[in-house]
Amino acid sequence: MDSNLRNEIYTKGLQWIKQAGENIRTKINNPLVVDTKSNPNDLVTTMDRETESFFVTKIKETYPEHAIVGEEGYGDKLSSMDGTVWVIDPIDGTMNFVHQKRNFAISVGIYQDGIGEIGFIYDVMSDILYHAKRNEGAYKDNVKLPSLKTDTNITEAIIAMNHFWLCPNKLVDEEVMQHFVRTIRGTRVYGSAALEFAFAAEGIINGYISMGLSPWDIAAGIIIFNEVGGVTTTIDGTPINMLEKNTILACNLVLQDEILSTVKEGRKSDAI
Repeated sequence: MDSNLRNEIYTKGLQWIKQAGENIRTKINNPLVVDTKSNPNDLVTTMDRETESFFVTKIKETYPEHAIVGEEGYGDKLSSMDGTVWVIDPIDGTMNFVHQKRNFAISVGIYQDGIGEIGFIYDVMSDILYHAKRNEGAYKDNVKLPSLKTDTNITEAIIAMNHFWLCPNKLVDEEVMQHFVRTIRGTRVYGSAALEFAFAAEGIINGYISMGLSPWDIAAGIIIFNEVGGVTTTIDGTPINMLEKNTILACNLVLQDEILSTVKEGRKSDAI
């Protein structure tokens, strides 16, 4: 992507995400219509839909040639990541939004031919913006985030991870994960993949593991995390497919080798 165009898109994206956040804060105590999607705990609200519609309208008015992937279905149906693609989660952490009125984020990742160019993760209620442009570093508001520490021992690591280990296809053996949890210093669950990526980029946690995230959950986070030296793969160590659901392992290279070997050893044991 041309640097002038990237700067222009960045400026527009920053403006829109701040506007969307202000709208959410203004209406945070208004009555909500809450529906469910794939299961009773997969929530969607009028605010999710309103926020995504806002972004889609702004993008299509300003950049009609750009494609959009959005959680609530207001975007395009894509078969490739060719061209400029905005990947949007209007409210990442909807359950937190509904029950807590905090600990949720707007997540916007902008890709050019499959390469992450710009990432925004906006912690709406705290008014904190994590953001990055490719090869220009990652920032928390106006403060540049340092590169990840590479001397972290697995026994000193704090890893964010959700609890969906007993998947239908048994992606990871439960006993292996129990051993893993006892090996590391601690685990955290924040209820928002975007914020968990942001916290990993900030260095206040050392990694993030999830057994099933959609592109809009991770698009911005991967871009921001890359800029501090983080790596994101599937739990198998393979590349992420930005058009489908993925298992996720995000950490630095040192921890990645140890975590991957633990998971693989568990699969091997489970197969015997």
